[in-house]
Amino acid sequence: MIQTWRLDSKTQSFVLAAEHHALPSVIYWGALLPESENLETLYHAHQQDVTGGMLDENPALSICPEARRSFTGQAGLILYSGQGLPLFPKFSYSSDIYQNNKLSLHYRDETLGIKYQADFEIYDDSDMIVTMAKLTAELPIYVHWLSVPVVPASPSADEMIDFSGRWCGEFQEIRTPFKMGIHSRDNRTGRTGHEHFPALILPIKTTTHNNGEAYAFHYGWSGGHRMIAEQLPDGRRQVQFGNAPHTEQNHTQNFQTAPCYLTYSHQGINGCARHFQNHLRNHIVNFPQQKNRQKPRPVFYNCWEAIYHRHDVEALKQIASMAAKLGAERFVLDDGWFGKRDDDRQALGDWQIDRRKYPDGLTPLIDHIHQENMSFGIWLEPEMVNPESELYQANPDWVLGDETQILGRQQKVLNLALPKVSDFLFDSISNLLSHNAIDYIKWDHNRVLPMADADQTRGIYALLDRLREAFPHVEIESCASGGGRIDFGILQRTHRVWLSDSNDALERARIQHGAALFLPSCVTGSHVGPRHCHTSGRTHHIHFRAWIAAQRHMGFEMDPRELTDEEATILTNVTKWWKAERDWLMNADILRLDSDDSAVLAEQHLSDDEQQFVVFANKIDTSAQIAPFPLKCCALQADAFYDIDLVNRDELHHLSRGNIRIKTEGLRLSGQYLMRYGINLAWSFPSQVWVIKGKKIA
Repeated sequence: MIQTWRLDSKTQSFVLAAEHHALPSVIYWGALLPESENLETLYHAHQQDVTGGMLDENPALSICPEARRSFTGQAGLILYSGQGLPLFPKFSYSSDIYQNNKLSLHYRDETLGIKYQADFEIYDDSDMIVTMAKLTAELPIYVHWLSVPVVPASPSADEMIDFSGRWCGEFQEIRTPFKMGIHSRDNRTGRTGHEHFPALILPIKTTTHNNGEAYAFHYGWSGGHRMIAEQLPDGRRQVQFGNAPHTEQNHTQNFQTAPCYLTYSHQGINGCARHFQNHLRNHIVNFPQQKNRQKPRPVFYNCWEAIYHRHDVEALKQIASMAAKLGAERFVLDDGWFGKRDDDRQALGDWQIDRRKYPDGLTPLIDHIHQENMSFGIWLEPEMVNPESELYQANPDWVLGDETQILGRQQKVLNLALPKVSDFLFDSISNLLSHNAIDYIKWDHNRVLPMADADQTRGIYALLDRLREAFPHVEIESCASGGGRIDFGILQRTHRVWLSDSNDALERARIQHGAALFLPSCVTGSHVGPRHCHTSGRTHHIHFRAWIAAQRHMGFEMDPRELTDEEATILTNVTKWWKAERDWLMNADILRLDSDDSAVLAEQHLSDDEQQFVVFANKIDTSAQIAPFPLKCCALQADAFYDIDLVNRDELHHLSRGNIRIKTEGLRLSGQYLMRYGINLAWSFPSQVWVIKGKKIA
């Protein structure tokens, strides 16, 4: 007996099949199949031959490959009994629920008393497949490893793209040939991490940003994770994602993975990026006051790099007024307002307003900020504690790990698996929010865990869920030394990410470009940093800093008192442009352009109705050739015409001496021309952005 199941979205089909009531395998995942496709025939067509030196038939590469069925690759499940003995389940079909683009498959091992469940849901509007696995046991078990339902990887994918990084250098793409054996990433930091963003992209040979086929995966979990891409000796390939091994501290009778997000594109890697961006906007992020979703995203001002821990109410009022004049609409008070927090070595965890710095509380500053027509936000790092704090001195047993652990930024981690710790944090934050007009929290996480512990991630999820329910109007930003905790799991509970602690515009151009494969502009914070960047030592012109920030959710993070009149005027003008365009930009898809010049890192932001776009051409290095290469657009209607114009032609340098038309006036060009030939840009030095606006002619 052959069982089959099929899920379809607008552009892709996902087919599973099984024989003899065993766990099914994914026998097809790719471009949309005809409705009349015979799935049993598909199952037979999917079978591979065997030859000498092999078993008499291929052990199934199922959604949870079982060692007990002679599968010699990475098993999808590694279990131990309560007594520490290895368990080898052999699952058989129990039931399924199959309706409304959702599929839930239920299996059982009668002997061991263990149930396995695999859930699949396909979203037509975002072309996303969301899948997860669950276990239920009659007796306590220890789960060493459980993969989300396993999918095969195409043999036509000659390389894999995954992501590495570091502090101030997140979302670095790593390209590795797909070859025999296992390629694995293990993140044991206890948070998503700068080092190992939980994602994988498999482009088919010759695929580019805009053309060809690609498959992509993202594991939506904010703790440690493992990713495995394996090619078996018989040529079959599999991809697994799950919580990092050794992160479950207790035996359990119920366990489930985090969701894994899968998507296929026949429109290049950008097709996958559009699916992720749309799914996050439509199904992951739940903005406060959902009925007012289209309320403009405010321009931020964060005071950290203006004052650090040196808080002074009158100076902050002056800074706030200057920020408002530049165009800021939300003021965020960063670290240093609480306890006796004069540096990062003390007072973390003492969440009471410092009356030395704020003798009348925060109200006078908040009132001034409101008078400047800005909302007020505040910095917190609730999961951490300094040993030199009242909280730690009173409760040393509240921390995760032992007394001799290595500190990180002079702090330890509070154990959020303890109810009394979670209750303390909820009460402290609730008191702050209840007595002050706070609309926004910058929620920081400045160190890795002393030991990877999945209960810590569950604890932060529970605390955030509790706070969101109590204060639904408050927006929360996920910051973890910048981009150390960015994933769809944390974004189900927050509304913005601080992509990197680097405010160096050159570095941020690269980081933003990598993150665009998964994150839309509306959740990606990007701020105009100081003239001299403290994380890189570089100095950049205000034009470059402003336009890089304008490519995402814009803000400022520097001392406005350092600005010359000319710099203030330039920043004000770029901010006005961003405000005029933001309603559509915040819902636009970010498409990375295939630039023929490696010195130009370019993106096209395409409106959701595809009626307008902006190209940001970031010159990040010196070109090998003298004149710029044409820059090709993408995803336009070939037979339509577009009016294009250079937004920032006032930034032309006198060494750009040619008479190309776009330097003086707009052009009307077909989509075909823009995609096949492109736009001839003006010459520029490095650290320059050309901004080209395009609008479709009705």
